[in-house]
Amino acid sequence: MATSNRELADFLRRARAQCDPARAGLPPDTRVRRVPGLRREEVARLAGVSADYYARLEQGRHITPSPAVVEALAQALELGAAGRAHLNDLIGTTPAAPRRRRPPTVQRLRSGLHQLLDSMEGTPALVLGRRGDVLGVNRMAKALFTDFDALPPAQRNYTRWLLLDPEARTLFVDWDVQARAAVENLRLDVGRTPQDQLIQDLVTELREHSGEFERWWRQHRVHQRTHGSKRLLHPLAGELTVQYETFALPGDAETAVFIYSTEAGSPSRHALDLLTSWTLTPTVPHSDS
Repeated sequence: MATSNRELADFLRRARAQCDPARAGLPPDTRVRRVPGLRREEVARLAGVSADYYARLEQGRHITPSPAVVEALAQALELGAAGRAHLNDLIGTTPAAPRRRRPPTVQRLRSGLHQLLDSMEGTPALVLGRRGDVLGVNRMAKALFTDFDALPPAQRNYTRWLLLDPEARTLFVDWDVQARAAVENLRLDVGRTPQDQLIQDLVTELREHSGEFERWWRQHRVHQRTHGSKRLLHPLAGELTVQYETFALPGDAETAVFIYSTEAGSPSRHALDLLTSWTLTPTVPHSDS
């Protein structure tokens, strides 16, 4: 079975298991359900395809459904936007998919973007590229998270840092939430660029060294980070919550700017202001001072 077909089969099975039969609008069925979620024939019925056709999809057979069937499957499986995009990537119906199969070029930020990051003195900001690689980070983001520029180039990856660096586990109060979201976002990236050897190497490394990653990876859930919040227990600033918004760069769908802020007048804003003042001074106080 080709890798893409195996990934499609796995995604369909796990998406089906996560569906709630009570919400599906199916006719009453008194049979005992021995597994969670919908049965294969129920998904087929909801999608308007034969049970045999859907079974072959879940078996990873070489089938390319029409866009109408893909949409029907997405509705039957109650997929969100990220799930629909991932399904299209795995099936190969995403319009840009053929271009992505070329060897990826090295991503670098324009000098103007570096200048923009540096000008945001009181606002943490970083830029992520393919695979979650950290392409740029300003001084406040280094102070809030970690100095990615000080890491070896091969280790400047947000998901890798989050999963494998012990300091990341103590920094995030909601580490499991943040780490799982990063894993689910990486799943989405793998579906988009299955031929990217660097992303396959990253997945292999994380599966070998992180039990949480292996468990979450097997669940085959996908998530697109566009906005949200993070709870931190910073060694200098103490406890704070930051909200983030994501901005895609025009003409570059594989690069995103993450900007972090706090609510005006909140204890989190006070903590971030203290961190800003310490960061902008030549000497930063020690955490035990």
